[in-house]
Amino acid sequence: MVKNSIKLALVLHDLRSVQNVATLFRTADCAGVSKLFLVGTTPTPIDRFKRLRGDFAKISLGAETTVPYEYVATIDELMEKFKEEGYQLVALEQSKESIDYKTFAPTGNVALMVGNEVSGVPHDVLTQCDQVIEIPMMGTKESLNVSIAAAVAVFRVMNI
Repeated sequence: MVKNSIKLALVLHDLRSVQNVATLFRTADCAGVSKLFLVGTTPTPIDRFKRLRGDFAKISLGAETTVPYEYVATIDELMEKFKEEGYQLVALEQSKESIDYKTFAPTGNVALMVGNEVSGVPHDVLTQCDQVIEIPMMGTKESLNVSIAAAVAVFRVMNI
């Protein structure tokens, strides 16, 4: 097992897809993410009746039991908490201010934020981040699926 001194919190902001969230739980387990934060409309492993979602567990392969997670209704207080705890706030998003994810060098603990499958990370969240990173696209498609893009960035930040 690879050990890394960086604590990485992965923030899933307003994702829609159970499949994407479950995939990111499995990725988080594999990469040693310290905690997942499920914000807003992001599906959780537990349904509204407090039962484990079968569709979630099938994809996550039980990672919802090994990766700590927390549901947060809105992102503002969470971002303030990260700032108080000295985390670097980093968004994975295409923007005029973004840098190539390969050039990003963490200077401490990181809160990596990914956004909605269609609209991405909201502008008001981007403006509060210390850094915005993106994965350059070489083909005709403008972006990767959020779970794929987040996995690429997570492994890069964790340097594994």
